[in-house]
Amino acid sequence: MEAIVLQPIVEGVSLTLPVLLLLAGAGLLIAEALAPGAHFIVVGIALLAAGIVGIALSGFVAMIPMLIGMVLTVLISGGLSLYLYQQLDIYGGKGSGRTSDSDTLKGKTGRVTEHVTSSNGVVKLDNGGFNPNYQARTLGGEIPPGEEVIVIDPGGGNVITVEALSVIEDEIDRELNLDSEPRNDEREPDTAS
Repeated sequence: MEAIVLQPIVEGVSLTLPVLLLLAGAGLLIAEALAPGAHFIVVGIALLAAGIVGIALSGFVAMIPMLIGMVLTVLISGGLSLYLYQQLDIYGGKGSGRTSDSDTLKGKTGRVTEHVTSSNGVVKLDNGGFNPNYQARTLGGEIPPGEEVIVIDPGGGNVITVEALSVIEDEIDRELNLDSEPRNDEREPDTAS
């Protein structure tokens, strides 16, 4: 059984291809730990797994089957690690933990955590990003803790203007209220002549 031996880097030390892949994979995993989000993890896992398989097979099979096993290992472990990397969303790559800009806050709802007045207060927005707690103000009046609110003006994202949802009534709400009121089906006769 022949091992694939590379030219010695240091006299007396020879690296086989599986050992080189193992070291390269470990190096990429360390690089990912030092620079998170650089996406070295997928390739690092694939190379590390191929190196381990190559070392395990090197004593039992010939060179060609070992190479085929290492190539299949790279493809399978690389594909699997890419899939898991995307599904686990380790670094918040899908944007769920980010707020893109203050305009995206307009219309978001949340709850008052500290009494909100025209001069101070705090609200916690639903899907409000990494830190969903915002300094808040009202246009007038006061909103007690626990009350559900909606963002009227994002105000640059530092201090948002909110209004209690119980106070806001739009055209649809007025129509719904009209529909819930008892109607007088009898019409008065038109007396205009």
